[in-house]
Amino acid sequence: MLKIYGSDLSAPANKVRFAANALGLKYEYIRINLREGEHRKEEFLKLNPAGKIPVIDDDGFVLFESNVIIKYLCDKNNSSLYPKNLKERAIVDQWVDFGSMHVGTALMKVVYNRVFAPIRKIAVDENSIKEGLNFLGRFLPVVDNQLGKNPYIAGKNLTVADINLLALLDPAEMAEIDLSKYENLTVWRNKLRQEKFYTDCHKEYGESLKPSMAKK
Repeated sequence: MLKIYGSDLSAPANKVRFAANALGLKYEYIRINLREGEHRKEEFLKLNPAGKIPVIDDDGFVLFESNVIIKYLCDKNNSSLYPKNLKERAIVDQWVDFGSMHVGTALMKVVYNRVFAPIRKIAVDENSIKEGLNFLGRFLPVVDNQLGKNPYIAGKNLTVADINLLALLDPAEMAEIDLSKYENLTVWRNKLRQEKFYTDCHKEYGESLKPSMAKK
């Protein structure tokens, strides 16, 4: 059986679970306790020498890096979530990379400093927050404009580009990032968060963190 190693607070790990759920796959979800350092133990480092999640073990075939994993799962299961047509696939890859490299990188600067750093009692980098917000202000309008043209980020159909971006944006509310001004993005996001592939993972991101956040 497919095994997915992850953490409930890891957007990349949740991305893999979203994809597996959308594909209707049965899998064993193995939570890795990052705060206890389980990702640095020898047993886990044999799966991913970088000591990061997510990782999958597909009947002995081990793979890490979330975007590669979701594409692999789609290809293996002959899913239209990652189309076979060369040009259609290139468009999907374009938006996966845009989501990860631009939106995701910028958003994590804010999420880390507003959510995780205070919990771990690590100094907050206000410059990093400012930089992240500035980049989001530049790149989210691009996404919003694209979703004004199409119901999904890469066109008329749901693809891994949507699953990727949905997972990356999941911590937005917890990090006090206001997405409401992006009307097309908000409609798209609200719709997808009602889908079974999402609700089978969680009702909302960060449920386990709420008690810690209340004490900030």
